[in-house]
Formats: sequence, C-alpha cells, structure tokens
Amino acid sequence: MDREALVRRNRRLAAALNQPSRKHRLRNSLLRLIAGAPIKPSDGDAGRVLIIRPDHFGDMLLMTPAIKALKRGRPELSIHVLCGPWCAELLENYEEADRVLTLPFPGFQRDGAVRGNPYKLALQSARQLRRIGYDSALIMRPDHWWGALLATLAGIPQRIGYDLPGVSPFLTAARPLEHQHVVLQNLRLVEAMGLSCPSESIQLEFPLRPVDRDGIDATLADLGIAGERRVVCIHPGSGAASKAWPPEKWARVADAVVNSTAAAIVFTGTAAEKAMIDDIVRRMPGEAASLAGLTNAGQLAALYRRSLAVLGVDSGALHMAAAVHKPTVTLFGPADPIEFAPWGEARRHAVVTADIACRPCRILDWRADDPEFHPCVREISVGQVLEALQRVLSKD
Repeated sequence: MDREALVRRNRRLAAALNQPSRKHRLRNSLLRLIAGAPIKPSDGDAGRVLIIRPDHFGDMLLMTPAIKALKRGRPELSIHVLCGPWCAELLENYEEADRVLTLPFPGFQRDGAVRGNPYKLALQSARQLRRIGYDSALIMRPDHWWGALLATLAGIPQRIGYDLPGVSPFLTAARPLEHQHVVLQNLRLVEAMGLSCPSESIQLEFPLRPVDRDGIDATLADLGIAGERRVVCIHPGSGAASKAWPPEKWARVADAVVNSTAAAIVFTGTAAEKAMIDDIVRRMPGEAASLAGLTNAGQLAALYRRSLAVLGVDSGALHMAAAVHKPTVTLFGPADPIEFAPWGEARRHAVVTADIACRPCRILDWRADDPEFHPCVREISVGQVLEALQRVLSKD
C-alpha cells in the first residue's frame, strides 16, 4: 500500500472510531432519562468542592495548575480530589488538595479488567459523597459521563463540566470543549466558578521533598553515579502500545548521548516496562542504569530534577520532567501535541513527530489492526531525536 493510500485508510478508520457506536448512542439516551429523574440535592457545603478526575499520572499532573489556581482564587474553599488509587501518591505533594479520595473508576484499570457493575458502584459511591457533602463538583475529564452521573446522584448542587453527549445532561454549567492544551481546558472549568486564570500566570510545578532528593542521590550513588556526574534520563514506555519507539533506536540514541555529553544514562519506567528497558540496555555497547519499577512519584521528580534533560515518548513522565523545570524531548504519534505537549517554555521542550499526514489520529488503541499500518512513531529517526536534544540543551 502506498503512503497516500495508507493515510486515506487510516483517516477513514479513525473517523469511524471517533464516531459514537450504537451502544454508546443507546447509553447516552439512557443517561438523558436518568438525568431527568428527580434526585434530592444534598445539604452541601458552600466551602467544599469536589474535583473528579479518573485518569492516570500525566493527566492528573496536568490538572494540578487548576487545583492551585482554584485555591489561590478561593482560599476559603476546601478542595477534595476524587481520583483513582493509582494517582493518590502523586497528589500527596500538593498542599492545595485538602483531601484526596480514591475510587477504582470503571474503565480506567490499566489491565483492562471490568470489575463490577458501574451503575451500582455509582450509587454506592454517591451515598458516601453525600455523607461528606459538597456544594460544587468539577468533572475534569471531558467525556466522563460516569463522573457527571456520580456527582448528580450525590446531590451536588453545582456541577461543572464539558458540553459533550452523555455528560452535559447532568451539568448545571456546561463549557464547550476547545482545541487547546489540557492545562488550559482544566482552567476553563475553574473559571466557570467565577475566577480569572490568565494563561501567562500558570505554572506546572511538582513540589519536591528533601526525603526524595536524598533518596534518589543515595540510589544513584549505589549505581556508581556520583553527585557531580551529569545524568540524562530516558523514559521509553507509555500506557499505549501505539506510542512505542523501537528499542534499537533508543539504544542508538542512548549511546550517542553518552558520547556527546559524557552523561550517565538512566532509564525510568514502571515495573511492567522493566523487560522492555532491559532489552534496550542489552542493545547498547555502553553502560546504562535502569530504575524501572524502583521509583515513586517524588523520587522520579527528584531524579528528573537532577538530569540535564529527559527523553521519551508521550507519557506522564515527560510531564513530570516539565513540572520540575527540565528540558524534554517527546516523541509524539497518535496523540495531539497541541493538547498534550509538555507544558512550559516552548524553547525548552521539543516535540518530535513523523510527517505522515494521518497524524494525529487521536486513536491510542489500534490493537484490532496491524501495527504496520500505523508507523507514525516508528518513522521518527534517531537523528531527529538527537537534533532535538541538542536544541533544547542549547537553550537551557
């Protein structure tokens, strides 16, 4: 198949996948009926707001500027965040989050398992939220109908989110979804509470704790990387196979970085990504360290803060690097950099893409299709990545 035919094919498939299925249309009709049912409002608490965000590491990190803006503009509010247990640790470092509640949100387990009836879980969780009592709820994920349903069943009087099917019937204030960075999208919901959040004042920051700094210094020392040794980190994994870059290319990049900077290479990732990282390291003629599965959020931040730069595919780890003000080089494929590029000065954050015209398709799960039809990440060259690294280091 020639390139133009491949682009036409992928665009056609992506358009079809981005359309609501018959199942989703039926579900949305049911949700409209539920939204019209009389539900007793809770007593509420004018000083308490609930932020609902079911997503994982990167999306939660990109929501923290909104939490900080809300606390800065309304310091009298008690801000509670309802998140998956996979993000609770991340939020511990933010004093603006007065309370963190966890819930195993349906559809967000990384193993793909379905655990229980989502409507039964919504009713059970709503009863618990009623006992706490909230005046307002912000549903931060644009298409999160389940979170909007939960806030309604909990009787929260003011419910703010995006004007999307399945979500808007449950809202008291619906904002149109605009094509912009998710940091700005999140801030627009905060502005619906009567606040002004000028974009030039927004900073993505992760507060570092001394215990994490000391811990990562000790870990690197155990690996033979002394305190004065320069470090470059590579985070090759992500939550979607469609974002993966070939291990042999990462090995070539790592070796080139060692030769050009004399820095120690440290790979980061989850425990599930250890085998992939071990494969990359085996392909390198030189040495590299792997901390896959060995760092928590604070330690990862401390490691990145000590680094010259962080390289990787589009993932939450690159947002953490930006949050500790380090240069990044991010390889993008199906996701849209306009929405998900690392937040900060553009000169310090390089986005690297292939030139295939069907990118970004915004489809992260192509498991039902042959991966060979989706080369957008694989086509990125080693030279592109190294040139981008040189560019951001020269601006730092």
